[in-house]
Amino acid sequence: MPTDPTPQPARLQLVVGLGNPGSRYAGTRHNVGFMALERLAQAWGGRFRQQSRLHGLLADVGQGERRLRLLMPQTYMNDSGRSIRAALDWFSLHPAELLVVVDDMDLPLGKLRLRASGSAGGHNGLRSTISHLGTQDFPRLRIGIGAPAQNPAERRARTVGHVLGRFSPAEQPCLEAVLHEVESGIGLIQRLGVERAGNRLNSFQPETPSA
Repeated sequence: MPTDPTPQPARLQLVVGLGNPGSRYAGTRHNVGFMALERLAQAWGGRFRQQSRLHGLLADVGQGERRLRLLMPQTYMNDSGRSIRAALDWFSLHPAELLVVVDDMDLPLGKLRLRASGSAGGHNGLRSTISHLGTQDFPRLRIGIGAPAQNPAERRARTVGHVLGRFSPAEQPCLEAVLHEVESGIGLIQRLGVERAGNRLNSFQPETPSA
């Protein structure tokens, strides 16, 4: 009696980078998701255009099975889910066909964490996404931006200034290495799926930036 074939993982169709719109926030730690998508669009020959129905900027890159839609919500971080929900509905996609690229203060700069699902972990952009999608079962790639302090009280006091601040010159080489790895990693997710691609991305070890 023939056995059922192994189910194939959902194919990646939409990559969403989270951030805040406008020049005031460009280049800040909270916008590292935007940076990753801008790099990907440039490398793959895509161009972002405003899509009012999606409340964001959209670029279309690649062809055939390598085709990807890249979305940068322009709703501000705390309402990112509205743009993502609109894009899934418009393109008739499921949450499993999505990848959200987001900053993470709980990871040191240079570390990556790819997961197929999970909680918001205190991130307002992910919280909004979970709320609008009605599920936390969607892949996300967290990019470490480091914490402003180890002491909990000091960390809370400095969080806003930290995430809305820019990377230092000493951190730029590490940031560049991370963005390059994210670019390669998204191609890997397309070919191998989230679980297998995570084996590489989650073990990525960039050079530690000097003080």
